Amino acid sequence: MKNKLEVCCGSYQDALAAQAGGADRIELNTALHLGGLTPSIVILEAVKKAVSIPVVCMVRERGAGFCYDETECELLYLQAEALLQAGADGIAFGFLHADHTIDRAHTKKMVELIHAHQKEAVFHRAFDCVKDGEASIRCLIELGVDRVLTSGLSRSVTEGMDRLKMLQKRYGDQIEILAGCGVNEGNVELLLTQGIKQVHSSCKTWIKDPTTIQGDVSYAYAQGEQAECYDAVDQRKVAKLAELVHR
Repeated sequence: MKNKLEVCCGSYQDALAAQAGGADRIELNTALHLGGLTPSIVILEAVKKAVSIPVVCMVRERGAGFCYDETECELLYLQAEALLQAGADGIAFGFLHADHTIDRAHTKKMVELIHAHQKEAVFHRAFDCVKDGEASIRCLIELGVDRVLTSGLSRSVTEGMDRLKMLQKRYGDQIEILAGCGVNEGNVELLLTQGIKQVHSSCKTWIKDPTTIQGDVSYAYAQGEQAECYDAVDQRKVAKLAELVHR
């Protein structure tokens, strides 16, 4: 497998920047400041018309963790079905039990739904919240998940480097390992030397919106110098990272 760069996108403009910069695949979301939520059908359809690279859509209804009740799960299936019918090339999802183990029943149902459309089933970084990484990845393999996005059960790929290397070596021939969270120009080459073939990055920059704060009213979600800003994909960062990944 050739090395691949997936860029995490939160908008139509992000997707255009990702492709123009040389990304191999897009993970399409909304609300990236919450870790990424389900994008709209309108945005997906616009992105699919504008780009030629694969677009994997996040299916996640809310922030915080991944332990969902039955109503939430049913809504996630409906969202996945709608996105797949609208042209998504895959779905990123994650279901956990309260004890930090994989929710096998709901994961199996989602994988079957995605594969019925002959698309890719991607278990996102809910994986990094499990207690036992090896038992969990064996579970995902058994359930037919195609790819897992992970930082090696750590806060970032830098801290999880050794575990990422282990997961790739032991399980990389059974499930695709996509390393993400903190991937940048400074560490991507080291990741690749560990045997990792796929990386995921936000390639983020900040753009100011002067109407974010007025007096005591604030819609800011960032802090400090970025308090009046929103995050966006930087095409130049994508291009630099793509050059290193594809070297």
